[in-house]
Amino acid sequence: MTLRVGVVGGGQLARMMIAPAVELGIELRVLAEQPGMAASLAATAVGDYRDAETVLAFARDVDVVTFDHEHVPQPVLHALEEAGVAVRPGADALRFAQDKLLMRARLEELGMPQPDWAAVADATELQDFLDAHGGRAVVKTPRGGYDGKGVRVVSAATEADDWFTVLAEDARGGALLVEELVEFTRELAQQVARRPSGDMRSYPVVETVQREGVCAEVIAPAPHAAERLADVARGIGEAIAEGLGVTGMLAVELFETSDERVLVNELAMRPHNSGHWSQDGAVTGQFEQHLRAVLDLPLGDTTPREAWSVMVNILGGPVAGGLSDRFAAAMAEHPAAKIHTYGKDPRPGRKVGHVTVAGDELDETAYEARAAAVHFDD
Repeated sequence: MTLRVGVVGGGQLARMMIAPAVELGIELRVLAEQPGMAASLAATAVGDYRDAETVLAFARDVDVVTFDHEHVPQPVLHALEEAGVAVRPGADALRFAQDKLLMRARLEELGMPQPDWAAVADATELQDFLDAHGGRAVVKTPRGGYDGKGVRVVSAATEADDWFTVLAEDARGGALLVEELVEFTRELAQQVARRPSGDMRSYPVVETVQREGVCAEVIAPAPHAAERLADVARGIGEAIAEGLGVTGMLAVELFETSDERVLVNELAMRPHNSGHWSQDGAVTGQFEQHLRAVLDLPLGDTTPREAWSVMVNILGGPVAGGLSDRFAAAMAEHPAAKIHTYGKDPRPGRKVGHVTVAGDELDETAYEARAAAVHFDD
């Protein structure tokens, strides 16, 4: 019998599940938000993921439902579960990825290391936090932010007045999340795959490089990561996966601080940009692993194929022409590079693809990945 996986959301993460699904003989079905999205090759339905009837109709003929993003509302998730649909990750886990205040509170209960934080309902509470933390802090909207959106560094409470106004106009109460401004030496990410049975596999901790709030590069494994650091990151990832009941892929974004602490920054319960290196650089890539995990199949080996892998995002793309116009030159000059594009039109700041290179020597591997990616810029 063919296994059927339904993916809610038609973006590039759903798109990159298609190839491993074909290889495993899995039937992948996608509920896309609109026609022509990145995962259109597997889109069997188009509709609003916020509408319970639409999602229930999509889910009727699949064995399990999983996600390209974490924005499906809780009432829709609960409607799926009440109808007997296998939802992975489930509503109880996803709420911690959907609401940063809930995430911070739960991680505190689990004893996870994280920045000092508070829920602030007005400018007075925000100013009190600023006064207690050196006059600067990070303010976040609890829901909906990604790639630097919904995040501000502030030095005065008035810099979040517009967000407090929105909260007041919403008439349902609520608060913003404020966090200490962490002095970090670099950003890391730890990925863990977990099956419903509880079996887990961890990937090597990686270093991520952000530019203007968007991931630009990933180096796997993280350079200069002593065994202690790797053990700490893996322990944090596995404890969170277990404590939150995650099924599928989990990405834990981390800060490594100047005083050698490792703190949790953000969570994602799906394949993640920090794991794209694994498509070509690990025995089992994150997209195959996610399919295995949500179907409760044995998890694959996460060992890197080479000493180093470097992933470079293609951000924006060429001003004139399409990405395919640049393939020949990039491939000719960098035959070791693996080029992945998302079927998206170029647009400033938009993630339209990525390049991965694996090799024995870090500097050469990084050079090849960066140089291949440059072919798609103007």
